[in-house]
Amino acid sequence: MTGSLIRIKEIINNLNPSEKKIAQYILDNPKEISDLSIKKLSMKSGSSQSAVVRLCKILGYKGYKEFRIMIAKDTVNFNRDNENRYTDVEPKDDLAIIMKNISYNNKKSIDNTMEVLSEEAVEKAVEAITKADRIDFYGIGASQIIAMDAFQKFTRINKNVRATPDTHLQVEFASNLKKGDVAVAISYSGETTDTFESIQIAKEAGATTVSITKFGNNSISSICDINLFVLSPEITFRSGAMSSRIAQLNVIDILFTAVASNMFDDVKEALENTRMAAMSKRIK
Repeated sequence: MTGSLIRIKEIINNLNPSEKKIAQYILDNPKEISDLSIKKLSMKSGSSQSAVVRLCKILGYKGYKEFRIMIAKDTVNFNRDNENRYTDVEPKDDLAIIMKNISYNNKKSIDNTMEVLSEEAVEKAVEAITKADRIDFYGIGASQIIAMDAFQKFTRINKNVRATPDTHLQVEFASNLKKGDVAVAISYSGETTDTFESIQIAKEAGATTVSITKFGNNSISSICDINLFVLSPEITFRSGAMSSRIAQLNVIDILFTAVASNMFDDVKEALENTRMAAMSKRIK
């Protein structure tokens, strides 16, 4: 699923009962939606027109008309059983199958993320990071790997950046931020307690706050100034958790490259310095 359909799939369990009825009807009958008025959709799904409007807003659309157009685009080449399905890894799978499935899931995660990643939100994040005196990246567990990747990248262009796996240090860092600084919270679920605490303290300190979480309502995105959403549905064998990491790394790459491009005249010397320093560590 891509675009509107995968957005629905991602948030369906967080909807209220009336919205969930509509969402499930759309997922079960995606090709019908382009021919249904809001009244007919509400009747067929056993819900109300106001619930349809709410669902459209939750999904990020101005109204039902825009939503219906996007659903129609999504279903042009829609094949629920094959092309649009994340593939799980099964016990004792052949190595060739594992290689194919994991690679497919990773690529699909990036493609799906590009359907929900707002260019406007990315632009705001890039502008804030470009101007920032200090940038913090917060993440725990697998998300800490993403934070350290961001730390490594932005260090290359001599930005004043911090990332640490120590949650006590994270809140200490956050408490000393100020207006003009940027704090980035990385958590696929958007519900990681330590990361939420750090970003909340950063916000209270006056920093611009950015989230990198899954699409939909969650605790971390709800308090951040700028939300960068990724999409990678988790599946039984945790391949989803692996591909969500790839999607988050891709977002970091986008931010880094855009900031470096904005500041190229200022950072080209730093890029060359770090390139030469890294070359000195090579055997040959």
